[in-house]
Amino acid sequence: MLVFHSDAHSLALPPGHRFPQDKYRMLRAALEADPGLIRLQAADAASEGELALVHSPSYLDAVLQGHLSAAQQREIGFPWSPSMVERSRRSVGATIMAARAALAEGLAANLAGGTHHAQEDKGSGYCVFNDVAVAARLMQAEWHRRYGHSRPGLKVLVIDLDVHQGNGTATIFSGDNSVFTFSMHGENNFPFRKAASDLDVELPDGCGDEAYLAALDRALAQVWQRLEPPTGLAFYLAGADPHEGDRLGRLKLTTAGLRERDRRVFEALRERRIPVALSMAGGYGHDVAVTVALQVSTLREAAHSWSAWQAPQ
Repeated sequence: MLVFHSDAHSLALPPGHRFPQDKYRMLRAALEADPGLIRLQAADAASEGELALVHSPSYLDAVLQGHLSAAQQREIGFPWSPSMVERSRRSVGATIMAARAALAEGLAANLAGGTHHAQEDKGSGYCVFNDVAVAARLMQAEWHRRYGHSRPGLKVLVIDLDVHQGNGTATIFSGDNSVFTFSMHGENNFPFRKAASDLDVELPDGCGDEAYLAALDRALAQVWQRLEPPTGLAFYLAGADPHEGDRLGRLKLTTAGLRERDRRVFEALRERRIPVALSMAGGYGHDVAVTVALQVSTLREAAHSWSAWQAPQ
């Protein structure tokens, strides 16, 4: 299974900053030490034209040229620097490459991504550009260039299981019948003003494995009922932050519960032959090594599903 990384460029963060940027390097190192079925590849940077499929010219100029105001930088949560721009562009590029690989092989992943709070004209919550939205728009455009009117347009499903609602993605695709957005998240967590996804499931603080998995099963059943076939590509944001050890999550999933969450999502998509591009999304454990282990587990489940996808039908 192809897995794309983009951790070569560091953020210029002040001491004590809550964003765990070391996680990405540690995650790649863990996979390099024991790759199994995973093939690691460095990501290319998304081009300005690709980013412009979603983001406004004024916002792109502010980010790329270093014109973000102090207020804009505070909302993003990162100080501007050239390395912040390059890191953000390569994180989007990794999701683009994962989406192309998923369409070819059934499943691929980005070791970062899931920057679902970014909207057309602003960043927010550690999200500069919306990687899933850009990749979805680009895959739809490439599909149209390849098939024209000989096939229906590419329909996209977003399954967002980060503990925080995907408000930016929901806003970008609001009213767009070609993209179905599903977010299951903590009702009392950031963002405190939620947007409207096509399907939102809000969970109470302290929600554990049994209640979470039951809610996921009900929600996926609704997705399959409401989704207009054929759906040609899914994006799965597999946040580690619903875990009981997360500093920001407020939910209580165990390690086994998160693994079962991932297994159910991958199995449901594989049964329907829907290719999926995986993004690791959030994870803010008190011990970053625990978060890395959780995300390695997600990638192992993904690789197992990729292997099953390759089996003759």
